[in-house]
Amino acid sequence: MKHLIKSTLVLAVVAFASLSFTALNETKPVKTSESTVTWKGYKVTGSHEGTIALKSGSLEFKNNTLAGGSFVIDMTSINTTDLEGDMKNNLDGHLKSDDFFGVKNFPEAQLVITKVTPSGKNAYAVEGNLTIKGKTNAQKFTMSVYGNKATANLKVDRTKYDVKYGSSSFFDGLKDKAIYDDFDLNVDLVF
Repeated sequence: MKHLIKSTLVLAVVAFASLSFTALNETKPVKTSESTVTWKGYKVTGSHEGTIALKSGSLEFKNNTLAGGSFVIDMTSINTTDLEGDMKNNLDGHLKSDDFFGVKNFPEAQLVITKVTPSGKNAYAVEGNLTIKGKTNAQKFTMSVYGNKATANLKVDRTKYDVKYGSSSFFDGLKDKAIYDDFDLNVDLVF
């Protein structure tokens, strides 16, 4: 009888531990229709900004702490929001062309989180691999998570992804036609 009680107790502890472990690890899908990604690119004479859509994504949590995630970005959705009419259509088309993101051959970009370090209340230092135009580079950024929302701000060097058009790092004599290498991505996620 003692052996039966002991065996039952061990099984109960193992079952409880398994359930507790499962409950503490969770993958939460991102609600793409409620999430936004805005971009801002800079040139000598000003800047342009717009949006780009998330195709899919999820965040991973362990013990209610951010632990990872991955995202697919729909590059065909590049949209300029600070221009109208022909100027907007021309810039959208140029950004989608091979001069910039070549969306015909590279319709998606991807970010895979590889390391997360808590850096404060609801704040994390995040490292990941960003793939644009088939080229993958390490990317560091900060992310804040609160409730079912998260925000992140990334500064991306486009030249690391073979997006060199108008870059004074590669072309001389551009003067006021130069486009800065870095652009910003501001991400607001709902999951």
